[in-house]
Amino acid sequence: MDIIHLLPDSVANQIAAGEVIQRPASCLKELVENSLDAGAKRIQVIVRDAGRTLLQVIDDGIGMSEMDARLAFERHATSKIREAQDLFSLRTMGFRGEALASICAVAQVEMTTRRAEDETGTLIEIHGSDVVRQEPCSCPVGTNIKVSNLFFNVPVRRKFLKTDQTELRNLLNEFYHIVLVYPKVAFTFVHNDEILLELPVGTEKQRIEAVFGNPKKNSYTSAFVDINTQTELVSIRGFVIKPENATRKAEQYFFVNGRYMRHPYFLKAVLTAYSGMLPADYQPSFFIYFDINPESIDVNIHPTKTEIKFADEQTIFQILMASVREALGKFTLAPQIDFDTSGNIDIPAQTNEPVSKPQIHVDTTYNPFHTRGTIYPDKPTKGWENLFAPDLLMTDQTPMDADSRPIWQYGGKYILMPTEEGLMFINQHRAHVAVLYAQFLEQLAQTQGAMQQLLFPEVLTLPQDELVLLGQLLPDLQAIGFDIEQLSPDSYSIQGVPAQLSTLSPLPVLQHILHQVREIGANTQNEWREQIALGLAESAAIPYGKTMTEPEMRDLVNRMMQLPNYRRTADGKTIVSLLTDDELNKRF
Repeated sequence: MDIIHLLPDSVANQIAAGEVIQRPASCLKELVENSLDAGAKRIQVIVRDAGRTLLQVIDDGIGMSEMDARLAFERHATSKIREAQDLFSLRTMGFRGEALASICAVAQVEMTTRRAEDETGTLIEIHGSDVVRQEPCSCPVGTNIKVSNLFFNVPVRRKFLKTDQTELRNLLNEFYHIVLVYPKVAFTFVHNDEILLELPVGTEKQRIEAVFGNPKKNSYTSAFVDINTQTELVSIRGFVIKPENATRKAEQYFFVNGRYMRHPYFLKAVLTAYSGMLPADYQPSFFIYFDINPESIDVNIHPTKTEIKFADEQTIFQILMASVREALGKFTLAPQIDFDTSGNIDIPAQTNEPVSKPQIHVDTTYNPFHTRGTIYPDKPTKGWENLFAPDLLMTDQTPMDADSRPIWQYGGKYILMPTEEGLMFINQHRAHVAVLYAQFLEQLAQTQGAMQQLLFPEVLTLPQDELVLLGQLLPDLQAIGFDIEQLSPDSYSIQGVPAQLSTLSPLPVLQHILHQVREIGANTQNEWREQIALGLAESAAIPYGKTMTEPEMRDLVNRMMQLPNYRRTADGKTIVSLLTDDELNKRF
């Protein structure tokens, strides 16, 4: 008996949907891109329950005839290309002819559409690839498509959707990818009958300001400078942030020929241009638009079309890096360093008088270790025999305390303690981060965080995507000790904080936590609890430069040594390092 057979169209479409339509955000992307390809000047997105119940896109594009409306839901039906050669001259967002077929295979879809020259429009309703009805209807020019109960016939896929807050955040991120590159189109985003974003027609900079700006603060785009480079190969324009305005949270967007893309190689070009200008762990925000001959790129790499291959990536890398450097240099943003002078010596201008050398007085009798005893104790404490650089692994699982050892602080940053193998350096801030991280995690698990009421409540205002994220984290933030109440659709009142943060402003702490969760991509409660604990620990830990007393140092080291892994923080940063006797002796 023959065993090979053709799959039914409905099954083939469900298989394709697994790659094209992964979540409600994928559906939004495909529908809005179709509206743009139809020449829409106003697009409205209506979402209910983060797209699970309803995702509706209304546009004022050219609409479709009755025949086209029915054919649009067939697999590989497209108006964008006619032959393979057209793939190398694409100017439209969609072209594969898979999106609508994939969507209607896993959802209940209703569409009304009308062209300007037609007196009546067409209504089509499809449930899981089965056409339920098709009939004439009265409707405005354009297309209105409703996608209800996504994955209603694929319960396994529906089960893998995240929380409503996570899915809404993904919807907004996908929405940003589109609206940032089409400022001449007006967009509205409505979720559960609440308008989250209403974006009028404007310039690219005005659109960026409308999406990421905060009307209660300074202009967001005032921190950016323009880049504009025209070459025969590629045109590059956009905006890059001034180094002094960079933060740990960065908005980084590349667009090519009106399409959002991810490109790690070009990201490296931008980061290289900023080399030496940013503090550690800071990232530059940028919005960069490429215009290039479609024949020089291939967008047919993946159904999402966010991975794009360039014919001459190395040359574009150099052009991009030079463009960013020129923009930063043009506005004299790069710090100028004069290596012929010292930072604290004032050299008189326009004078021939010689500059005298600074006089340094040294007390040769001073011994900083005089009151601490010798660096090497006569009898090393048991349990330190297996310390070695650089990782300080220990085979003894019961580390001894630090009470019997000499201990010092150096540079307001390190705690020094001798061992049998050499001198151990402990980063005091990171050690405290590790200790507090363990405490906060335990409090989150037991929902026993202690709260300190603020004398004067503070107001936290956030963009829509971060508001969604804050709503997702709110139960755990309240469990750890935050007293947070919503004031308006885009702001919260902070009335209480965890006791460990009583001396700190809660606003940067919460912004840091939101950035951590967003950057890591935490989607489960355990993952975001870890980031909440880490963000709180980093904010509340002993700062660099703080002078510690000997009892404080010993207490911190003892608490650190009780941790299962005291050598590194939760995000992998080194806490403890060892300068061995051999390394020290080689210096002499």
